[in-house]
Amino acid sequence: MHAWPASEVPALPGKGRDLQIHDTATQGTITLDPGPVARIYVCGITPYDATHIGHAATYNAFDLVQRVWLDNKRQVHYVQNVTDVDDPLLERALRDGQDWTELAERETALFREDMTALRMLPPQHYIGAVEAIPGIVPLVERLRDAGAAYELEGDVYFSVESDPHFGGVSNLDAAAMRLLSAERGGDPDRAGKKNPLDPMLWMAARPGEPSWDGGSLGRGRPGWHIECVAIALDHLGMGFDIQGGGSDLAFPHHEMGASHAQALTGEFPMAKAYVHAGMVALHGEKMSKSKGNLVFVSALRRAGVDPAAIRLALLSHHYRANWEWTDAVLAEAVTRLERWRAAVSRPDGVPADALVEEVREALSRDLDAPAALAAVDRWVELQLASDETDESAPGLVSRTVDALLGVAL
Repeated sequence: MHAWPASEVPALPGKGRDLQIHDTATQGTITLDPGPVARIYVCGITPYDATHIGHAATYNAFDLVQRVWLDNKRQVHYVQNVTDVDDPLLERALRDGQDWTELAERETALFREDMTALRMLPPQHYIGAVEAIPGIVPLVERLRDAGAAYELEGDVYFSVESDPHFGGVSNLDAAAMRLLSAERGGDPDRAGKKNPLDPMLWMAARPGEPSWDGGSLGRGRPGWHIECVAIALDHLGMGFDIQGGGSDLAFPHHEMGASHAQALTGEFPMAKAYVHAGMVALHGEKMSKSKGNLVFVSALRRAGVDPAAIRLALLSHHYRANWEWTDAVLAEAVTRLERWRAAVSRPDGVPADALVEEVREALSRDLDAPAALAAVDRWVELQLASDETDESAPGLVSRTVDALLGVAL
């Protein structure tokens, strides 16, 4: 599966800073030192509706991670999946009378268009669950043969008790895990499971649903968590720098994935940092496909909203914050974009070397994009009121905003 085209990232004078990031597992801020190649895995969409503002906020956060690393003269090895077969996708296709593969392909194509418009840097490997199945089957067989998985009426489950570190990503107690498991695709009440929290690795073929050859597992399709594990281990290996996604993925998805990988390899941890973006609400409730309270990036673009304004609206909130999308949020971003463009359109102006360092410093501190925007705002105020004549300043500010914030002025 192909990703989307990359926008050019301007080179800035000097060098950026090491990234300090909040790690869900340790519940504190850690400083990452990836070496020459930084490795990041971000969980992708289930393509039955794409791309709403909640998605965009999540991918914007991890786009900033890439930009900080690139500014620090590192290469970035970025991997993202597409869950192009799963219950929600099949249910939506059945509801709408569509072929599930056509639905997945159409929504994935729209996601690519939105990511391109928002200037999100693409992954080097963009892998669908279906194309990953040949690599998933052997992992499930290994877990089963090692006693870390078991069969139940043809389905194969992972035993969470096989990983001594289980629970260390989300830091939740068993009662909270059980509630979230039921809400987020698990089946804690199924009779016959060794532990209510045990997640499915391989679902035996169901009538009327797609299935694939699973070798000794029989025909079926993979569970949600093992999909990402197979892709991450294949392309990044263990101990990669960041496992990323929305905060609703900390449990069960990232918790289970970490345990799968650790049980498979005997190594710990799967990722050095588990990084989670906050949720975006609309009309007082978390924006979600199940509730249908969505604002789509593509709809905003069709309405004539500049993608740079959409991106500025996302950047105006800290990536870990839960916040609400409103008309006022977008209007403020549109106004900010107009002022920034007016400021850099002047042929000369206020020196900007200090601004570059302010933006770098803000982003290195747990991706503090609102502080970075405030720094640019201060320069813009001075620029629009000043008669200074630094001919390099407007271009330097424009390149800085593009390189570090992904906003084209």
